[in-house]
Amino acid sequence: MSAPSDYWPRTRRLTAVLLIAWALLTVLPVYYARELSFEVLGWPLAFWLASQGQLLGFCALVIFYACRMRRLDHQAPPPP
Repeated sequence: MSAPSDYWPRTRRLTAVLLIAWALLTVLPVYYARELSFEVLGWPLAFWLASQGQLLGFCALVIFYACRMRRLDHQAPPPP
């Protein structure tokens, strides 16, 4: 069990790290998309990777956050 005062700093740190990951996942595929110049099924490959890959990445971030918060909630002492 962790100390009661340890719960919120760990929650804020997790949220900050995942917000940075979300921002990178949003910006980096779009920034590097110009390097992919060929087409798949009439659409530029960059469009396909950015649209589908980002959706999967966002879902992975939400699942990771839910699992990690469940673990933090179980480690926290019960409220008074």
